[in-house]
Amino acid sequence: MFISLTKQRFVQILIIVGFLYIVLVSVEIPFVFLTGFSSLSQESLTRLPGLSREVNVQEKDSPIRPLNWVSKSSPPPVQFLHHRRQLKYQGGFISNLSFDAKTFDPTTKDRSLELHKSAKVAWELGRKLWEELESRNFVIDSTENVNNGSERCPHLVSLSASEFLDHGNVMELPCGLTLGSYVTVVGKPRGTHPRTKSKVAFSQFIMELQGLRTVDGEEPPRILHFNPRLKGDWNRKPVIELNTCFRMQWGSALLCEGWKSEAYDETVDGEVKCEKWIRDDNNFSDESKLTWWLQRLVGQKKSLTVNWPFPFAENKLFVLTLSAGMEGYHVNVDGRHITSFPYRTGYTLEDAIGLTLNGDIDVHAVFASSLPTSHPSDATQKNLEMSNQWKAPPLPGQPVDLFIGILSAGNHFAERMAIRKSWMQHNLVKSSIVHVRFFVAVHPRKEVNVELKNEAEFFGDIVIVPYMDNYDLVVLKTVAICEYGARTVSAKFIMKCDDDTFVRVDAVMNEAKKVNGDRSFYIGNINYYHKPLRFGKWAVTYEEWPEEKYPPNANGPGYILSSDIALFIVFEFERHNLRLFKMEDVSMGMWVERFNRLKPVDYVHTIKFCQFGCIEDYYTAHYQSPRQMMCLWKKFQRQAKPQCCNMR
Repeated sequence: MFISLTKQRFVQILIIVGFLYIVLVSVEIPFVFLTGFSSLSQESLTRLPGLSREVNVQEKDSPIRPLNWVSKSSPPPVQFLHHRRQLKYQGGFISNLSFDAKTFDPTTKDRSLELHKSAKVAWELGRKLWEELESRNFVIDSTENVNNGSERCPHLVSLSASEFLDHGNVMELPCGLTLGSYVTVVGKPRGTHPRTKSKVAFSQFIMELQGLRTVDGEEPPRILHFNPRLKGDWNRKPVIELNTCFRMQWGSALLCEGWKSEAYDETVDGEVKCEKWIRDDNNFSDESKLTWWLQRLVGQKKSLTVNWPFPFAENKLFVLTLSAGMEGYHVNVDGRHITSFPYRTGYTLEDAIGLTLNGDIDVHAVFASSLPTSHPSDATQKNLEMSNQWKAPPLPGQPVDLFIGILSAGNHFAERMAIRKSWMQHNLVKSSIVHVRFFVAVHPRKEVNVELKNEAEFFGDIVIVPYMDNYDLVVLKTVAICEYGARTVSAKFIMKCDDDTFVRVDAVMNEAKKVNGDRSFYIGNINYYHKPLRFGKWAVTYEEWPEEKYPPNANGPGYILSSDIALFIVFEFERHNLRLFKMEDVSMGMWVERFNRLKPVDYVHTIKFCQFGCIEDYYTAHYQSPRQMMCLWKKFQRQAKPQCCNMR
């Protein structure tokens, strides 16, 4: 009886709750329609739906995403609404972007303190180096470089123990390393000794690939830091540490502590980052050996495993080989792979001009082979074709429709030449309807800057941004592109791309013209849901980016802006109000989002601004080698529909 009453009451309660739910839903739905969804968050309505199918995303218009809504009827900011100022011709080929001491004053920056410190130093170094170049304080005879190339860039270098000691424990690599280069070291770790003012015994040595010192009084950059610690580490176990360091700023260390890298961890050319070794000497005690033999006698099956000891031992000779692969460095000791270290962004093989060995080690011999036989600056003799047909048209006497700024590095002579001979030959470029310029920073190597200056003077299509080139500071070139496009050539539309990007100029122009002329727009392959990576090659710390997600941003290889957004960026930069971030595409997304609070911006998404490689009917194709550039251009000229080239 009691159970029956309980069930009946429970059913009654469910019926009442269901009736209330139906009443609330019936009231809420008409309320939402009457209010025009005004009570819903703008965030949930303006973001792009899930990118499950690329075709659907490509065909649909991208949403407008203002953070703080500004009514379309409200007056737009006059100073940024397609502002057409008088053309500003610049003397020479130095960017007109305003740099001064306050621009990179780190005391006024909150979230980008370290980046502004680095930018300040890079600007001071770059300005000094370029002023020396223009004043002819140093002259490099390129003819002598070519004639003596084999002497300056030997295929192999070897030093005996006494020779290595006479050179100050440094082996010079005159032209750096290249793919397939390797260095072999024969040495013997010394025995343990007490640390200064401590009774703890320790033994360690350090092998480093070092770059060119950029500032007097500072340590040169460590392109690779290899530090085996036999004894004396805080965990009392043998450890191998690998890292990089630039301007006294160390990167994230890779520690190999005797455990093999996890299966889900990224590999380097198919090799694990850390191999396994015996962590405890008791693993091969007499007791463990006896147990193993007993198991064999009784017939118990046991998988055969090979356990290797720590690769370095006190007073024991070793042969270490460091090789340069496609994705990183590989270290073998006595013929066995020990560790692999992926290349860090911003460091190139040619920058490694010296190998040092210091610490508790006696070096018997050092041998380097498969070295590059030509200096990086000699590449200009092969890649640059000093022909008048590749010269850029002069600055137009009237505003242009589209300006394309190309990010490039000082020593990318082949990439720039391939662009000059391919899509820069488009009729829209030759007729000055579209204007194209390369944006290059000062290179650490003086001889590269000499060749760069000669190239800029001859072709007339290079703009020098006067700071010492650094991958984390590419964002400064982007600001310079905005300044040149909005002020120097007074373009309606401004596009940014990389020097490995092939651009269909006519398709890009047509895509920009689709947007209403009075609207501000941001066109590209837009990421709406990207979050910072806290680990790995592209890791971003919470100090650099405390937010949990990035603002919507177009992929860096190619995107288009309306000129009012570009003017806003330059204006904020000159007022020292522009926040800088080391990822250029995220920085642009952040600036556009800030402008969006003043005036609505149309976010136009299309996958035809290809991020990885090339797709059919592309607007831009990324990661294209100079050979692929020429192939794409030939196909573009011969065929009605653009097609990709697959060869490298």
